[in-house]
Amino acid sequence: MDDIIIETETLMENAIETMDKRFLNIRAGRANPAILDKVMVVYYGTPTPLKSLANISVPEARQLCIKPYDKSCLSAIEKGIYEANVGLTPNNNGETIILNIPVLTEDTRRTYVKDAKTIAEDAKIALRNIRQDANNKIKKLEISEDEIKDGNDEVQELINKYNKIVDDKFKVKEQDLMTV
Repeated sequence: MDDIIIETETLMENAIETMDKRFLNIRAGRANPAILDKVMVVYYGTPTPLKSLANISVPEARQLCIKPYDKSCLSAIEKGIYEANVGLTPNNNGETIILNIPVLTEDTRRTYVKDAKTIAEDAKIALRNIRQDANNKIKKLEISEDEIKDGNDEVQELINKYNKIVDDKFKVKEQDLMTV
C-alpha cells in the first residue's frame, strides 16, 4: 500500500508542476521570457524553439529583447512570434527584435484572473482523479477493511495538502495579476 501512496504523491506533485507551467503563460503586465516558450520558428525548414535561436533578455520591466545568434533569421523569428499568437507586436531594428508589453487594463486583468482560476480548477480536477485512482487501487488489494480505510484516509490527507497548495498558488497569481 505504501507504493500506492508514494505513486499518488508523485502524480499530485506532477499536477502542481503542470499548473505552474500553465500559470507562466498568463502575462502579468511585466516582461517574462517564459511567455515566449511556445514560440516556434521555422529555421532552415525545421520548426525550432525560439530560445534555441536567440538570447532573450529583459532590458526594462515591460520590454523583451530578442537577439538572434544568426541575424539572417530575424524575419523568421518575427513570423514565429506572430504565428504563436502571444499578443505582442515585434519591432525589428535589423539587429534585435523588441517586444513591448502593454499595460494591462482592468478588464484584461480580470480575464487573466479567470484564466488562472480555470487552470487552478483543472489542477484540482486532476488531483481528484488521482485520488480516485489511488482509492480504487487500495480497494483491489487483499487487505482488511480497516487497512483500506487507513489507506483512503492517507490519500485524503494528500489531496487536502495539494488542494491547499493549488489555492495558495492561485492566490499568489491572482495578486500578481491584479497588482498595477
